Amino acid sequence: MNLLLYSLTVLIWGTTWIAIKWQLGDVPPPVSIAYRFWLAAAVLFALLAVMRRPMRPPREAWRYLAAQGLTLFCFNFLCFYYAERTVPSGLVAVVFSIAPLLNSINGRLFLGRPLQPAVIAGALLGIAGIVCLSLQQISGHFGDHAVWLGFAIAFAGTLCFSAGSLLSSRMQALGLHPLVTNSWAMLIGAAVLTVGSALAGLSFAPQTDARYLGALVYLAVPGSVVGFTAYLTLVGRIGPERAAYCTVLFPFVALTVSTVFEGYRWSALAVLGLALVALGNLVAFGAVPRLFIRKSSIL
Repeated sequence: MNLLLYSLTVLIWGTTWIAIKWQLGDVPPPVSIAYRFWLAAAVLFALLAVMRRPMRPPREAWRYLAAQGLTLFCFNFLCFYYAERTVPSGLVAVVFSIAPLLNSINGRLFLGRPLQPAVIAGALLGIAGIVCLSLQQISGHFGDHAVWLGFAIAFAGTLCFSAGSLLSSRMQALGLHPLVTNSWAMLIGAAVLTVGSALAGLSFAPQTDARYLGALVYLAVPGSVVGFTAYLTLVGRIGPERAAYCTVLFPFVALTVSTVFEGYRWSALAVLGLALVALGNLVAFGAVPRLFIRKSSIL
């Protein structure tokens, strides 16, 4: 089950970066994000009704739901949408791949969780691999201040994602399922974005071209309903540190998609990066020590 959840998260979220890119146009990013989460919340509430699950969270959960709505379904995506205006989608995914380190550090600072050396070592290997995968894209932007600002905004979005992951872990410890918490948190995020957009005088006129609408549906249903449910269920099953390690694989999927749509070119350095990412996965999940144990027992 964990492998299925992990694979779903990697495959779905690894492809949402290009869909976000396709939404950048006439519709302001806060409005596009609001549309995404209004639609996703509606689908989730419909699912809860069909499954006849209790929908109303207990009183003590509302502060966590409000915080999760702001961090995971509002500020997080505002940062990524604005970052992708100046940074290629694959490189935004690279910044996002530091989430396992942030989850480990934030879990230690705010929840008192012990640091897991294997996860940290695996994340460092994975990040080194991701840098190799994307170095040829990064090298052309070192002198561009707008791109560095985009990187900083993407980092802020990753911090919000980390906070939202830890909040989900806390609510699952209270016995709340991600289907329920995601429904309300997405509704809160969409409402805040809608009110903020209205106060800012932004236009709510949608784009009606097939690419924008297709990206919206993909981001709302597979990207939000399926992706966030799979990922946050994984958080509850194996912890936010190991669950977040799937973000290290996102850039590989994102750069593969970028090969088709944005002209990314593979190189020997990129192949080395892929090998480091694979090794990082083995280390993070403790497979490398097990392999050594098996080898020594054979000898």
